[in-house]
Order: sequence, then C-alpha cells, then structure tokens
Amino acid sequence: MTEREFAIEVVQKLRDAGFQALWAGGCVRDELLGLSPDDYDVATDATPEQVRKLFKRTIAVGMIFGVIEVLGPPAEKGYLKVQVATFRSDVSYSDGRRPDEVVFSTAREDAERRDFTINGMFFDPLERQLIDYVGGQTDLQARVLRAIGDPVQRFTEDKLRMLRAVRFATRFELTVDPATMDAIRAMAPKITVVSAERIADELRKLLVSPHRARGMRLLDETGLAAVLLPEVLPMKNLPQGLPSAPTGNLWEHTLRVLELLGPEATFPLAFAALLHDVGKPRVVGRTPDRYTFYQHEHVGRRLASEIGLRLKLSNQERDRIEWLVEKHQYLADSPRMRPSKLKQTLIHSGIQELLALHRADALASDRSVDHVEYCEKLLSEWSDADLNPPPLLTGYDLMRHGLEQGPDFKRLLDSVREAQLDGAITTPEEALEMVNRLAEEGAE
Repeated sequence: MTEREFAIEVVQKLRDAGFQALWAGGCVRDELLGLSPDDYDVATDATPEQVRKLFKRTIAVGMIFGVIEVLGPPAEKGYLKVQVATFRSDVSYSDGRRPDEVVFSTAREDAERRDFTINGMFFDPLERQLIDYVGGQTDLQARVLRAIGDPVQRFTEDKLRMLRAVRFATRFELTVDPATMDAIRAMAPKITVVSAERIADELRKLLVSPHRARGMRLLDETGLAAVLLPEVLPMKNLPQGLPSAPTGNLWEHTLRVLELLGPEATFPLAFAALLHDVGKPRVVGRTPDRYTFYQHEHVGRRLASEIGLRLKLSNQERDRIEWLVEKHQYLADSPRMRPSKLKQTLIHSGIQELLALHRADALASDRSVDHVEYCEKLLSEWSDADLNPPPLLTGYDLMRHGLEQGPDFKRLLDSVREAQLDGAITTPEEALEMVNRLAEEGAE
C-alpha cells in the first residue's frame, strides 16, 4: 500500500463513520501540479477524540490544535502515516507564531485561516472533487502566490509565513502578489520573533532548491535578507571584474555561482557558495589596475562561523560550511602544489563539494576549470592508500628511538608525514634516517 492509498483509506473510514473528511493543504496543491506529495493531510469535522476512537493506532501530535497522526501498515521507513486535523479557526497569535487557542469550525473557516491560497484548497479523493473556498486553483494556474484574506493579518498571526512565502514562490516558480509582497516588506523586521531553528530550516529548504538563486533574490527584495543575513548585503555594492572593465557586482556573481551548483547541491555547499566571497567587502583594496581582497577567505570563514552560530546550525553543518568558504580558492594552484599539501585536501570528506564550488566559481567568472579537472583526474588515479597511507612513524616510535617526548615531536612527525605524502620516503627506516638528520640540524 502506498501513502496515497492509505490517505484514501483514512478518508473512507471517516466518511463511513458519518464524518466529513477531505485532503487538505500541500498535498492538494502538489496533486494539481502533477507532483508526488511528500505527505498527505486530512481535514475533518470529527473531533480528536472521535478520530482516536475510530483508528487503532494513533499519536496525539497536537491535540490542542486538533491534530492526530493515524498510523497505517509498515512501510519502507517505519509506518505509513497521515495527519488528521479537525476543521478549526484560530483565535489569536500573541507570540506571532502559534495560535493561543483554536475553535473547531467548518471547512470554509478552516480554509480561510490558512496561509496562502495555493495551500488552502481541499480535495475529495472519493468523489475526485476539488473544494476551493479561497481561489487557490485560479492562483495556481496564474502562477501567483497570494496570502489568504488580509496579508498583514496572515503575517501578524505567524511571522514564519513571510519566509515560507519566499520558499513557495521559489520552489513553484510563482510571482508574489503585490499586496502580499508589500506586507512582507513592511513586516520583515519582525521575522526575528521566529526561532533561529525554524528560520534555519526554511533556509535549508530554500537553498537546496534548484531555483535557489531566485530564492535569494526574493529574500533580498522582500527585505528579509537585510534582517536575517545582513553580512551579504555589502556584496551588492562591490564591483566585479577589473576597475577599467567592470562586469557587474559581487552579489550578481554570487547568485550566478548558486545557479551553477546544479540541482543536487547540499545545504552546506549552497550556503558556502552564498558566503564564499562574503569577506571581500571587509578587505577590499585597490591598485591602479585591479581590486585586491587579501585574506578574504579567512575573514569569510569567521563571518560564516558567526552566521552559523546565530542560526544555530549543527556543528557538522557549520564545520563543513566554514571549511568550504576558507578553501574556496585553495585548489586554484593545485597543478603546482606539492603532493603532501594537495593530498591532505583531496582526502577530506567534503572534497566533492569543494570541487563543485570551485567549478561554479570559475564558470561564473569565465575562468578555466582546468584545476578542477586536474584534481578529479588525481582522485580517479589515486587510491585512499595513496592519499592517506598509514604513518611511517608514531610518537611511540620516536621514544623507542631514544628521543625525549617534547615540542619537537610534532615538528618531526609533520616533516616525516609531508615527505611520505610527497613520495620522498616510503619506509620506516628512511623515516628514522630523516628524523636523525632533522634532530641533528635542530641541535646545531
């Protein structure tokens, strides 16, 4: 059984028990667009208690809001599940995020309290009939994203809806209705009442979209970028190219890099692409014939760290983003780098993301991608043993060799490791000879 079939079965069982039951929200929108919904939601006039009595296995995921999760047969990942929510109206939103109280109501009132018209439709899967109280089908056909009713009221109720508007318009390639856009611009500074975790989750979904560059344009046009990512705005004022022949600004270059990442970019890669040159406005200099940006990759890493902490990204995400930002120029000289230096980067778990970032950055600047292809060639030729062979010596070996443990250990081991990765030495005996030589030189 598929999740869609189970969602039909849930509706059938509610209807057989005398209740009204319809598919609601995003699954209706996706079906109209010919997409496969991620999940199915059912709206009903049955109360939560009645839903729980009707189905054998349920989870009260939001009893206060009238939401019960109904579990079905085992599936590939866990169990099939459908969320069943009682038709409701929301009384007030004092925290600007969640309703303080809900009142169970009718299907029309339930539709009118939702966020956008494209998400406010119902569908009867038994009669195969669309129930649309808010004009969602018309807006979907016209490719328009429109808040239901008064947009200011919708965003006052839940500030996260402003970010969701950008994401939906991006994902489905919609034009934002002017009144809805004006309301977002006016209320953008209030987005900060939403938790960092929820904001980060919306940014994750936005940046993994194939249309992520348009999403960032919308984030800027709505004023949300100025509040959530103020560090990126100075890029708009920084010319790109030579002073004598400018080719746009750094912001446009960054958006082009986002486009060139391709449809399958991970969130850390896309976020690193957004931030890869964020340090440039802080260090920009100029000679008679060019702009300089010395150390911008290190400044960029620091800014990426501050942004990641502010958004409460996971340590793993933050580490990867910071590494990609700092290394986004590192491989440009790879054909001329010592193997010991290059191998330490090629063995990194994020190397494929780094190569994708290098490629997109080069193409966005009309530069050669020879350095990327060179690294890809090495990766196809070198095994993991070539890239990261077992060390020839350890600190224990140095002590057995008669050396006293101390600050010199790291210098000696690092030197031996570099020589090993360069292919200059290949055996423990050669490594010990090198240690003896280095120790003698250090004693002089």
